[in-house]
Amino acid sequence: MSSTPLLDQTQWPHQLRQLDRRELAPLAAELRQFIVESVARTGGHLSSNLGTVELAIALHYVFDTPNDRLVWDVGHQTYAHKILTGRRTGMSRLRMKEGLSGFPRRSESEYDTFGTAHSSTSISAALGMATAFKRAGSTQRAIAVIGDGALTGGMAFEAMNNARNTGANLIVVLNDNEMSISHPVGALSNHLARIMSGRFYNTMRRGGEKVLGVAPPILEFAKRWEEHMKGMVNPPATLFEEFGFNYIGPIDGHDLDTLISTLDNVRKLDGPQFLHVVTRKGKGYEPAEADLILYHGVTPFDPAVGILPKAAPKLTYTQVFGDWLCDMAAQDPRLYAITPAMCEGSGLVRFSRMFPERYFDVGIAEQHALTFAAGLACEGLKPVVAIYSTFLQRAYDQLIHDIALQNLPVLLAIDRAGLVGADGATHAGSFDLTYLRCLPNVTVMAPADENECRQMLFTAFRIEGPTAVRYPRGSGPGIQPQETMAALPVGRGEVRRQGRSVALLAFGSLLQPALEVGDRLNATVVNMRFVKPLDESLVIKMALSHDLVVTVEENTVLGGAGSGVGEILSRENIATPLLHLGLPDRFIDQGDPAQLLADCGLDAAGIAAAIEARQREMTVLLSGSAGG
Repeated sequence: MSSTPLLDQTQWPHQLRQLDRRELAPLAAELRQFIVESVARTGGHLSSNLGTVELAIALHYVFDTPNDRLVWDVGHQTYAHKILTGRRTGMSRLRMKEGLSGFPRRSESEYDTFGTAHSSTSISAALGMATAFKRAGSTQRAIAVIGDGALTGGMAFEAMNNARNTGANLIVVLNDNEMSISHPVGALSNHLARIMSGRFYNTMRRGGEKVLGVAPPILEFAKRWEEHMKGMVNPPATLFEEFGFNYIGPIDGHDLDTLISTLDNVRKLDGPQFLHVVTRKGKGYEPAEADLILYHGVTPFDPAVGILPKAAPKLTYTQVFGDWLCDMAAQDPRLYAITPAMCEGSGLVRFSRMFPERYFDVGIAEQHALTFAAGLACEGLKPVVAIYSTFLQRAYDQLIHDIALQNLPVLLAIDRAGLVGADGATHAGSFDLTYLRCLPNVTVMAPADENECRQMLFTAFRIEGPTAVRYPRGSGPGIQPQETMAALPVGRGEVRRQGRSVALLAFGSLLQPALEVGDRLNATVVNMRFVKPLDESLVIKMALSHDLVVTVEENTVLGGAGSGVGEILSRENIATPLLHLGLPDRFIDQGDPAQLLADCGLDAAGIAAAIEARQREMTVLLSGSAGG
């Protein structure tokens, strides 16, 4: 690691506040270098964190944290914040099992005032805190730091719409790191921001309102003149002030003097304040500045060299989906693809280039994505929504009311199903089988390999109703997808191995360890394929011909696919013992995915051990019955 003398003595915010202002710029340089070297060792989010170094320093320098509440949104921009709040040594185990989370986490530090691994929630949370402070007569401040991407989420605007009515002293800091809202940043803009955030300006403004209040037409003219002048200098001002915020900015988010002076002024103002700060992703590390996407989320690399091209890894499920989408779109002009700000992550880059007129990135707006798809389907189109399992949760009402209830042909391509590793519980797709299988009209499939994923997507696309194909992150067992697409018989599983005594019913990604267990215990193994509709005849057949039925799924065991099997056996009055194996009734933290599955007893060894334990219990029960 490089020498960091200032950072070494700045482990906590109270130490930061003891520094002379002239020391803050060198501190920022040390902090930025430390982030590059640390993330290069562990992997993590890099470019977004390099852009918030000065902002994190300024916020902790001006505000009395943790007494004043900082809510960061989205959470993957908080590494500088973590380092400045006593967690520098913990960065060596960032995103690892029992290590630091890559996102704010309340249980990790009192400085992490709210968990924000899903975006667009900070303004609502901070508004709740600010309202509580107002009710208690407290002078504490609540500050929401929201990225321009997160601001595309409708929830952010819902919160701003409510802020005026609460009368709370809320501060919103917009970290505009793509310059997607406004370009005029420089000396004039910084100077105006300092003036508009100052007490003198705001006191005169309120005094003028009081004086002119006796002459409403003049007051209205004055307000319109102010809005007009602000609009000429800075178009976003009018938008945010319509929500009742006092808009200030944009200012240079890497100019510490301007940041600190402006934040210090804003801290003293009453009512909702909106500070627009422009930063640059990847700031200070040339390779990251040149390729923001490549350096957004990184695996370990040599910072002196940068990220080098690697040999092509195994085919991933995401790539299988992306290839199928392009192939299917070439055959059917009705196919339209929608993503809520996950173009690269969901495998849509090639499609967006080949079929730009049929590609829609709606921003971080999952609710809108599903209802938009429903509208397309109403007019005879065949929308495909590419979405992560954890993000689909945010649009559950739209899935029920706008798609399932109306039985519209929308295909949900659900990526990151099951455990996802380093991103932890907030990004794990642990619940989709549970919340999907209870919905009428919805067909739910879980592929066991790459080719089955391609064929299931084709099958789902042909169904005239809501469908979902859920697949895990990363690569599968290595089955090459067939170019030819053929529809699978809906609601039919397949016996992959015939054994005796034990029937293993595997759903999706856990077929491979189930087959290993089948070989070890001479058990029958079934690839169920469909979670809804279940292959009822096959389930009944397995139960009647075996001593124990075992269901295996990478989904919470509560209400999942195994529960559906139990419902069938209960309805048919079949008393064959049933063992449900899946994710336990707790949130699974970050770590290596294979190790996490093993910890949950969902690797081959764990599945075999659970079956053998149940068989021993059954033997004891039988011997006890015989003895009685």
